[in-house]
Amino acid sequence: MEERRMTEQESMLIIQQMIHTAKNEQKDNGKGWILWGWLLLAASILTFFNIQFRWFSTFFFWNAFGGIALLFFIYTVMRFFFGKGQEPVRTYTGDLFERLNIGFFIFLAFIIVSINMGVGPEKGFSILIGLYGFWVLIYGTALNFKPSIIGAYITWAIAFVSLFIREFQWIMLLHGVAVLCGYIIPGHLANVEFNKIQKETSLKSV
Repeated sequence: MEERRMTEQESMLIIQQMIHTAKNEQKDNGKGWILWGWLLLAASILTFFNIQFRWFSTFFFWNAFGGIALLFFIYTVMRFFFGKGQEPVRTYTGDLFERLNIGFFIFLAFIIVSINMGVGPEKGFSILIGLYGFWVLIYGTALNFKPSIIGAYITWAIAFVSLFIREFQWIMLLHGVAVLCGYIIPGHLANVEFNKIQKETSLKSV
């Protein structure tokens, strides 16, 4: 059975789809950064007050967050290995971010194990903040998004400051500030820019 040749219109449609995907991959809607940023900030602030008022065990809210992160990690791995056929056009940047997501959660697990083996939560969270900065810098550089690049350097500065803080309660506040600067603010800015571009694109297509 001979394969049907694509018409000129079908070829142009595929090319347009690839161009559209290539353009869109350079812009992120920021929803992932907003979601995880607010979850991390909530865990930080709640832990700060939990230490102050002793509602639950010290890491109660972080254990809850860890459960959410574990489910997301499983979803990411399953989607990476078994969901390839669901995307019409795969891009280099998209594949890069999927691999980095897996690497991020593996290193996150490494930090958690290190804390439980004696590194201490104060230094462990300082390292974690540094990891945030590294991931945010890669994202900002890959997508040429300056707010994330600036946020990465601010996050690293906070990570260095946190190394000299001994009380875990105040580490939580610094962690919250780092997430605000590296995740939440750039995420919201990315979302505004993305929606603006989408609106302009839709108007042009009318």
